Amino acid sequence: MTAPRRILVVEDEPIINGAVTDRLVAEGYDVVRAWDGPGAVEAFTTHEPDLVLLDVMLPGFDGHEVCRRIQAVRPVPVLMLTARDDEADILVGLAVGADDYLTKPFRMRELVARVAALLRRVDRAAELAGQGMADLGDLRVDPGARRVWTGDDEVHLTPTEFDLLLCLAASPGVVLTREHLLAEVWGWPDASGTRTVDSHVKALRAKIGADRVRTVHGVGYALESGTSR
Repeated sequence: MTAPRRILVVEDEPIINGAVTDRLVAEGYDVVRAWDGPGAVEAFTTHEPDLVLLDVMLPGFDGHEVCRRIQAVRPVPVLMLTARDDEADILVGLAVGADDYLTKPFRMRELVARVAALLRRVDRAAELAGQGMADLGDLRVDPGARRVWTGDDEVHLTPTEFDLLLCLAASPGVVLTREHLLAEVWGWPDASGTRTVDSHVKALRAKIGADRVRTVHGVGYALESGTSR
């Protein structure tokens, strides 16, 4: 029998922490809890979770610093919980290694769906281990090792940024709709998260170069197949 996936819930509000924990346990997950920044880092090191649910505003130090520290130890999917639906705050979270975010108040059903989608992406990544290198001008993508280079410089992407790049790289020059990207990368069957796509594309551009991802307004995005810069 396969052991249940372990999730670290980091939230200083007792009611939210308890409600999230109860729902995830009911869904069959093994849950570990933390209430502040230092406790989150300690729990991550001790319990080695498969995924982290991380509030931004925490005592000790905030969720961005927690994310930065745990990603330096071991790459792990991170779903950030934020009280502010501000793009600048969201981009800060993506820059330090978060994969996705939910704005409070959120529905438990949506949280469970996001968790499941993140874990599915981890499973898909393991299946890609045998794929060969993709060369797109001076952009190189190694699906098996999950590594990316622009020229001779290696670029460090979050798991979601890498999956987004890999999806775009599978059809270079082809415009993929936001809805298609949501279904393929996030595993969401509807178009309710198109802003999520836009935020991740913006974070990806900051790392690989803005001119590598072309926007077709009102439609979606395409990865340029030739050498840029």
